[in-house]
Amino acid sequence: MLTTPKMTLMQELIAGSSREELIWLSGYLAGVVAQGAPSAVHAAPAYANPAPAAQTAPATPDATAAPVKITIAYGTETGNAKKLATDFAARAKKKGIQAKLVGLEQYRLNDLAKEEYFLTVISTQGDGEPPAAAKKFYDHIHGAEVKLEKLKFGVLALGDTAYPLFCKAGEDVDQQLHKIGGHRLLELQKCDTDYETEAGHWFDRVLQQVHSPARETAAQSVTTAAQPPVAGRPSGKKIYAGTILTNVNLNDRGSGKQTHHLEIAAEGVEYAPGDSIGIVPENSPVVVEAILALTGADANRPFPHRQEEWPLAKLLAKRLNIVYLPERVVKKYAAVVKQDIPETKIGLLDLLKIYPVKDVAQFHAVVAILEPIAPRLYSISSSPEAHPGEIHLTVARDTFHINEEIKYGLCSDGLSLLKEGQTIEFYVHHNSQFRLPAPDADIIMIGPGTGIAPFRSFLAQRDAQGAAGRNWLFFGDRHFTTDFLYQTEIQDWVRTGVLTRINTAFSRDQARKVYVQHKMENQSADLFSWLESGAHVYVCGAKEPMSVDVEQTLLGIIRKEGNKTAAQAEHYLEELRETGRYTKDVY
Repeated sequence: MLTTPKMTLMQELIAGSSREELIWLSGYLAGVVAQGAPSAVHAAPAYANPAPAAQTAPATPDATAAPVKITIAYGTETGNAKKLATDFAARAKKKGIQAKLVGLEQYRLNDLAKEEYFLTVISTQGDGEPPAAAKKFYDHIHGAEVKLEKLKFGVLALGDTAYPLFCKAGEDVDQQLHKIGGHRLLELQKCDTDYETEAGHWFDRVLQQVHSPARETAAQSVTTAAQPPVAGRPSGKKIYAGTILTNVNLNDRGSGKQTHHLEIAAEGVEYAPGDSIGIVPENSPVVVEAILALTGADANRPFPHRQEEWPLAKLLAKRLNIVYLPERVVKKYAAVVKQDIPETKIGLLDLLKIYPVKDVAQFHAVVAILEPIAPRLYSISSSPEAHPGEIHLTVARDTFHINEEIKYGLCSDGLSLLKEGQTIEFYVHHNSQFRLPAPDADIIMIGPGTGIAPFRSFLAQRDAQGAAGRNWLFFGDRHFTTDFLYQTEIQDWVRTGVLTRINTAFSRDQARKVYVQHKMENQSADLFSWLESGAHVYVCGAKEPMSVDVEQTLLGIIRKEGNKTAAQAEHYLEELRETGRYTKDVY
């Protein structure tokens, strides 16, 4: 707080200054604060005109100097990159920097060549891919025509060290921006799921660079390095061990599906409705034994893996993907065994049978190229308020056929077979975008099949907290009698008023298949009325075709009931998305 005389002087200075002078003053004071010493006020900042050598008075800053401008763009799937980018923009503005915040799906690609400072926070999805919202930007910078001679950039990549291609999308963007002429403001920063501290330190360095008198030189020195120094993989992910309390099949006799409800004792685990847990499945011991027998390898031989040593059999069972090797691993296998192998996904055991290794040493070389088992994410279907000390999951046992032989999903099959008292390891995957709104806000939940999981969490949480907002659920599955998941609980929520409305779609209970989007169309007037009154819309379940069909239906309802053009409906939905009132958790 300023003393009264200083406050008077400040008020007089502000009152007598033009808008341009006030903008300059803001930047000047931010520069003084960034230098961190009271004596800094006697020194001209980087953008001041130096005083002549013979002049003894302090240098006078150049009042025409423009403030630093940066663009902070984010590419996100779960909202974490957006949250970070928003925090960065707020911090930059407090430092007197003009920060423009934008999602990569909305970024005008032609502006990239005009940027001076460009920062991007981008996550990695699936098998090393950029988020869907960032795909257009990703493809643009990989186009042959883009040249960025004046751009100074920084990339912060979010990922999960449990996945083989950790932060791959961020790596690709960093390397490509440099390749097409951009200058690295500072090195690529990779962050694991516990990213806040590392990300904060990285942005501190960004602020130092854009405020530093030598920032041009620093950016050039980072750019000229043959390969950027990349931050190591943080190891902050917290692994929990939980005990199975319950494992029941929610589908009734005669159903063609198995959907398991699991309750896990998990004291001290912090999560919020909308979060998921990550589980690394284990490989079949039968398959591991067959691989060791076929290759003659010693099951107990110590083998290095991620700065640890594991007995070979345990490594193959618990840490390495041996079920369906991706094409990139098959290509490496072909190089090890020196054989031509078609590009395909194939299990290690079958690969060894068709293209065998010549000896144990060659098999050890094969083990070295195998990738970690990727974790599987499952939406949490419990509420921390209603189910303290527990985490509930809703898991569909995945089945498919290969050469007329039935196969089961590695993780879902393992979960379906767990017995009471067995333990399971997992970590919490926070989803800051898929969150309940204020207790008095209305919500519309669209979740067929296992998409019901987070909405069971939402409803249980709102029930426990006595939230006043209205709740509307669209649920669908195959048959009413065998596949109405959580039917008793849902009916209880209807009776007690927690669930204001419910519309169900059981696709195979009539000649024409009926899905949740058809039920939405039947309720179009009321649904649009809820939107107009501020309701939040959530979609969870299969990415294709369900979520695509639901979104197209939602656009149709907005056009029809809102009397809007197609473009206006798109804009309406985009506003819902930008304000956090339309979010999806799809897979």
